[in-house]
Amino acid sequence: MTATRTLSEFLVDSRYEDIPADVRHEASRAMLNALGCAIGSARHETVEAALNAVMPFAGSAQACIFGRPERLDALNAALVNGISTHVLDFDDTHQRAVHPSAPVLPALLAYAEWKKTSGRDLVHAFVLGVEAEVRIGLSVFPEHYDIGWHITGTAGVFGAAAATAKLLGLDVQRTAWALGIAATQSSGLREMFGSMCKSLHPGRAAQGGMTAALLAAQGFTSSERAIEAPRGFAHVMSTKFDPSVITTGLGAHYELSKNMYKPYACGLVVHAAIDGCIQLRLEHNLKPEDIESVELSTSPLVPELTGNRAPENGLEGKFSVYHAAAVALVHGAAGEAQFSDEVVRNATVIAVRDRVSITASAQVRKLEAHVKLRLRNGTVLEKHVEHALGTVERPMSDRDLEDKFRSLTDGVLSVAEAARVMDLCWRVAELEDAGELARATVPR
Repeated sequence: MTATRTLSEFLVDSRYEDIPADVRHEASRAMLNALGCAIGSARHETVEAALNAVMPFAGSAQACIFGRPERLDALNAALVNGISTHVLDFDDTHQRAVHPSAPVLPALLAYAEWKKTSGRDLVHAFVLGVEAEVRIGLSVFPEHYDIGWHITGTAGVFGAAAATAKLLGLDVQRTAWALGIAATQSSGLREMFGSMCKSLHPGRAAQGGMTAALLAAQGFTSSERAIEAPRGFAHVMSTKFDPSVITTGLGAHYELSKNMYKPYACGLVVHAAIDGCIQLRLEHNLKPEDIESVELSTSPLVPELTGNRAPENGLEGKFSVYHAAAVALVHGAAGEAQFSDEVVRNATVIAVRDRVSITASAQVRKLEAHVKLRLRNGTVLEKHVEHALGTVERPMSDRDLEDKFRSLTDGVLSVAEAARVMDLCWRVAELEDAGELARATVPR
């Protein structure tokens, strides 16, 4: 039995009752976080550009755009909403690799608005979509990522395909075809980090995965070994492949349980450094002018991914550990406001940023950091952050996620509208029409 076939059988045979209650609750948490990120970016220039590009070609008004009044056909809505969910780089991250919600949830909610879907079915499909994308992504991780593929795009297309296939009720044959059609669309380059194209990856994954399932439903065929074949996804796009990662323990545990949520609006690899800087600032009531130098000891992945010493705009700032540490010390925060163009170009922030240095060490884990501050009065302050806030070891609470949602949606939704979206997320499995959740994101 091949990995593609085994995964397809699991997806088809899975029942809602098989999903543990804690995993279903995690689905609500993930949806709340994802929708907050999407609504918060509704007026972002990236979203505006995407909408302007596709609007002249959009079909029937089948699905909403989160946080906006426009409606598009379901496929283009999945594209734009996938972009908006990820563009702030504030969306969820699996403990090891993928941003799971951005490719999956936009496809599901677009489908749910097009074809009435129960909340129970939506939750079930969402959990399975995340399971498929994370397992397939981890089967080629980290080599696939190391050679330059953006795994959220490349694996996300499988998640959107699997989730939509479940809503469509496809049989094993057609589900395998859907995964194959997804495989041949798998794409996303790490070279695009810091540009608008990074968020295009989950957008296209949502749209492509949804398309894959819709094609398969009509008998559109593909290879039935698209993941594991010698010229399939895994062997073409990675130097390592472990099919057992996809097939072992299916249904015994769920990858959504290892989901993490960001308290800071940038890549998780710099969150420990931010944590350490904020803690030292608060503990010692530091001012920017107090700081002589900032020395960070991090994993080698931090300078590799976020080594931009002189970002010129907000998107580039999200990939600069120097900027992240500077705003943590100057503002005591690293939310979306701290990654605006204005803050990236602020003279005080730049002055502190120029005092930051990094030492990469293989002895430091990916989500760990050591922070050393040298003050102008000669004092040396140190902080070791083993686990940043938002990681599995130090998770954000439900209340934390609600606070984050309110902060992101402030100015887009009214207080009452934001409360309604939160309520619908927490009880999404009870909804007769899951499309209600998508429509609630539109400001009145």
